[in-house]
Amino acid sequence: MTSNTMLMSTTAKLRGRRVQLVRQATATRSVRETLVSLAGLTGRPVLNPMGDEVGRVVDVVARLYGNDAYPPVTGLVVRVGRRRSFLAASAIGQIAGDRVRLSSARMDLSEFVRRPGEVLLGRDVLDHQLVDVDGVQVNRAADLYLAPVGGRVLLVGVDVSLPTLLRRLGPRRWQARATPERVVDWQTVAPFAENATDGPAEVRLRSSRGALHRLRPAELADLLEDLGRAERQQLLAMLDPGHAADALEEMEPAELENLLREAPPERAARLVEEMEPDEAVEALRDLHTDEREQLLTRIPDAEAAQLRGLLAYPEDTAGGSMTTRLVTAVRDQTVAELRAELATSAEHRTEIDAVALVSADGRLLADIPLFDLAVADDRTTLGELADWLAQFGGHDAVQAGARLGEVAEQLVAARASSLLVVDEQQRPLGRILADDVLDYLLPARGRLHFRRFLQ
Repeated sequence: MTSNTMLMSTTAKLRGRRVQLVRQATATRSVRETLVSLAGLTGRPVLNPMGDEVGRVVDVVARLYGNDAYPPVTGLVVRVGRRRSFLAASAIGQIAGDRVRLSSARMDLSEFVRRPGEVLLGRDVLDHQLVDVDGVQVNRAADLYLAPVGGRVLLVGVDVSLPTLLRRLGPRRWQARATPERVVDWQTVAPFAENATDGPAEVRLRSSRGALHRLRPAELADLLEDLGRAERQQLLAMLDPGHAADALEEMEPAELENLLREAPPERAARLVEEMEPDEAVEALRDLHTDEREQLLTRIPDAEAAQLRGLLAYPEDTAGGSMTTRLVTAVRDQTVAELRAELATSAEHRTEIDAVALVSADGRLLADIPLFDLAVADDRTTLGELADWLAQFGGHDAVQAGARLGEVAEQLVAARASSLLVVDEQQRPLGRILADDVLDYLLPARGRLHFRRFLQ
């Protein structure tokens, strides 16, 4: 390639790059011009069609929880003299960064009264925490952006950038300018607003709220730990109890303790009821006796009795740390039948890594790992499988009163991920998992959430 050809090629690339940058700048400017900064709009004049000022914007009202992908603005709260009046969206002719113009000279001056489902964006959302579902992080709303679309004004994005916060602290003429430095699409945001009277608990989940349900329990646990007291209770209310309980099991003990204390007793009891028994017992131990009883009395009798039984064991024993989530089988049962049964317990897969084979009177015969079940022939009976496994050594189990130090040594010797806990008659009571033992052995480092690493 000659030097002239190379020069022409380089010049063409530079020209193309310049055109691209110009187009990006134009697009950015175009987007900025259509956005209305909520922070900038507050305090701006409301003008009648003749251009006379009739009031000042106090706040923007939107229906946050509904069927729309982007919440529609339902009106403005406008200060007219000493009155805070509601200006319906239908009366707005034009909305811009520095003013609102009415479509009619007539204006209803009735006092603003919040209707069910309506949120004051300035008071309830701006400067409040929200969850960026795509980024899986908690942010603070530095500004909200509105945009006129199809005859309506919609809430389309939230700015979470520091420059926007600084812009709001600047001169008044800067505040009305939209500076979308780091804008999150509203559809990927889970906002919180205490006064949304028909949401979020009753809201039909879609978009961002649907995305919340796709987050892993460990991710939800991180979000819950980062949120403030009111916000995390609202986040919990958006989740079904089972999903919320999974997240609670991944939280740090101190955070979980606070969360249960903050929650209404009925909700806290429901969450504890949904947690795995060993995790529920650990959470209950951290509460004061009266707080614990308050929750247990709200849990169905059978589950409450089971938790009380576990609480009766000292915390540093196998019985005090075991889960009662057990799968048992008998000798005549086939591998295929047991696999079908296990398929119905998929939600408890982190608690089940083996099956206890028991005699007719409930005594332990063998502890069969899931791996051996997975590779066995469907028609094999569990008795035949247990007999075959016996040639490689007997099963290991511990008494409920065994100290966790002893359990750890036995786990290492058995090269197992869990051990059955049995009573004096060798009847299975529960199973102690390796991660529960490690939590005990490494107290200075706090609880180790091995399930987080596995997910």
